Amino acid sequence: MITDLMLYTYGIPIVVSMIIIETVYSKVHDLSVYKLNDTMAGLGLLLGNILVNLATKGSILFFYFYLYDFRIFTINDIFSSAAVWVLTFVAIDFVFYWYHRFSHRVRFMWAVHMNHHSSEEMNFTVALRQAWFGPITKVPFFFVLPLIGFDPLITALAGAAATLWGVTGHTQIIKTLGPLEYIFVTPSSHRVHHGSNPEYIDKNYGNMFIVWDRIFGTFAKEKNKVIFGITENVKTFNPIKITFMNWLKMYQDFKNSNSLSDKAHSFFGPPEWNLDKNIE
Repeated sequence: MITDLMLYTYGIPIVVSMIIIETVYSKVHDLSVYKLNDTMAGLGLLLGNILVNLATKGSILFFYFYLYDFRIFTINDIFSSAAVWVLTFVAIDFVFYWYHRFSHRVRFMWAVHMNHHSSEEMNFTVALRQAWFGPITKVPFFFVLPLIGFDPLITALAGAAATLWGVTGHTQIIKTLGPLEYIFVTPSSHRVHHGSNPEYIDKNYGNMFIVWDRIFGTFAKEKNKVIFGITENVKTFNPIKITFMNWLKMYQDFKNSNSLSDKAHSFFGPPEWNLDKNIE
């Protein structure tokens, strides 16, 4: 039986090799796609995510197995093993699309997810900027999978593999991949997702498959040069500040709000909602 430990045992050396190759390529071609402070911030954010994951993984997996007892179907009994894995990858990516889309459009979820977009660079280490509380905010979206019959263990393993796949999109070295651009999330389509250009904001949410964006109207093709980062960049490399800065802003807005509507918008409004402008 494959375990997530085995996946990471093989996957981590591959990711490290990708980073080394990209670094060397950048140096040789004088591209300057890596900055030490930015890379260290990414490692700090990754460490926080790992710690939260270790603290919550057991209870979350237990919760999924509990829900699995109430499943409507048993996917493992209906399809072959190969088909189960394919369906699991597709189902994970579909749910992730909506989780990711909400993470960009709901203020408290953006506060969690923003650190992944906090870099003004684009390289493989940007993928290490994982949300500290992402493992928790995913639960209200992914709990549906065990209920409809997806084995939680297979889902967890496929999820780990999908996370490793997601690293591949974070590079400027690879340009376009021809026909694959129509099906998969590629470096080109994911660069768009990390762009702060007006035409690129809130586009290309998929992790493995770009088809969801094409179906639901959130796809944008890379045309103009991508400006990486967010509309108001964090201007810090401190992973603690990056993680909690939007939470502090939400708390301040909530405290200063005079109406129930503004208090609700402080946490559940869109990220661009601004209390000061609303008061004016």
